Amino acid sequence: MSLRFAILTSLSERASSGIELTRRFDRSIGYFWSATHQQIYREIGQLTAEGLVVANNRTQPVGRGTPRELSITSRGIEALGDWLAEIDEPTAPREAIMIRVRAAAATGELAGLRPVIEHHLAVHEATLAAYQEIERRDFEVLPDLRLRLGHLVLRGGLLLEQAWAEWCREALSVLDAIEDSASTSSSH
Repeated sequence: MSLRFAILTSLSERASSGIELTRRFDRSIGYFWSATHQQIYREIGQLTAEGLVVANNRTQPVGRGTPRELSITSRGIEALGDWLAEIDEPTAPREAIMIRVRAAAATGELAGLRPVIEHHLAVHEATLAAYQEIERRDFEVLPDLRLRLGHLVLRGGLLLEQAWAEWCREALSVLDAIEDSASTSSSH
């Protein structure tokens, strides 16, 4: 997937100014497809040049600093539909923490590993709490099927964060067992 389809998806949900779009990325889409504001604006320029997005002036005359409302065009809807029908392969995760744990196993250098895992655990628990709050706020009642599909995206994030938090706790437990074993061995 590319950033263009995340932007087209967001604009198909609601027309937005560039700044509103970047804020929506920061608050929602960014949880699973991150992009800098510069990347978003560059892609908006491309989408506009390709006729997939149109920039309309809201109520004021066009001028420097005047926010323009971005809308997806019928060509943009068609491109999004074509992309939706494409079959792709799941992407392999790239997690530096996995390499760190493997390096610690290979070298026996465990000293710096605990703070790294504790940090990851804290981040995953905080993200999980944020997702749970979004679920309580936005998905308590699921009146239609489209809203249920949106909830599935959040559920995927919830399940991933739960799994990562559980993995981090298990990794800390293994480190505890290694440290206990080392201290028992050294005391004999």
